[in-house]
Amino acid sequence: MAIPIVPHIRHRHIEVDGVRVFYRESLPVDATDDTPVMLLLHGFPSASHQFRRLMDALGARYRLIAPDYPGFGHSEAPASSATGGPFTYTFDRLADVTEGFVQRLGLSRFAMYVFDFGAPVGFRLAARHPEWIAGLVVQNGNAYEEGLSRQARDFIALRPEDPGAAETVRSLLTLPATRGQYEGGTADPELVAPDGWTLDQHFLDLPGRTRPQVDLAFDYHSNVALYPQWQDWLRKHTPPALVVWGTGDMFFTEPGARAYLRDLPDAELHLFDTGHFALEDHLPQIAPLIAGFLDRTWAADRP
Repeated sequence: MAIPIVPHIRHRHIEVDGVRVFYRESLPVDATDDTPVMLLLHGFPSASHQFRRLMDALGARYRLIAPDYPGFGHSEAPASSATGGPFTYTFDRLADVTEGFVQRLGLSRFAMYVFDFGAPVGFRLAARHPEWIAGLVVQNGNAYEEGLSRQARDFIALRPEDPGAAETVRSLLTLPATRGQYEGGTADPELVAPDGWTLDQHFLDLPGRTRPQVDLAFDYHSNVALYPQWQDWLRKHTPPALVVWGTGDMFFTEPGARAYLRDLPDAELHLFDTGHFALEDHLPQIAPLIAGFLDRTWAADRP
């Protein structure tokens, strides 16, 4: 029986703008300068560990790179400027660090996987450096107002001065809420390993990790304000795109997935009967789609 090749995964830290950033990187077998490269941008409340199984599935063929944002996972969590610290936790700042990370690694062209928080980080990156983007894999990464559920709209409307707003945000940083993001909307919760939400909660509960999440929650409205600019970028640059979406997502609804076809009519769209973390239970279906997408778009993109 043929045994699938399991890749080596490198786990490293690199300093970017004074922040110690952790990242994972697969080491493809027989890699060359033409080996496809994909930057994997994680969501909330997770980190690069959410891509472990995907990297095991595809890392022998492709160079996959997944950083943890400041304040997430194994990356450093500088104290928030809201409490007198050196780091301002906004999506612009996360994009700054991710941009510096890409530059430190010397990446000049890559496909980009954007999920949840990874969409506002990644689209900021794409707007700054369209020449970097060889293609997009969008998995429950919203860029359209019609993709926002009522729950998401109510959350985005919260402001620091609103009575009880900070407590509302902190309620999302608890184990029941974290677990609910993994299992909510799934057709078969037994396919969702408990490791993901358990590890996420470990990081959320570390000292100094709550304030960064509160700050980012109150900054989320800045992403919605940029939706028209990102949509204009999609229309102007027409990157090859693969959209895979869990239709049971409690935050980002199916219309948000279909909306990409308005600006990218040639995009591939695949809908799955699952929730927010679609890779957890649909990796066997999604991984081959990503592999086929990378093979087609990377070959067409190279001179």
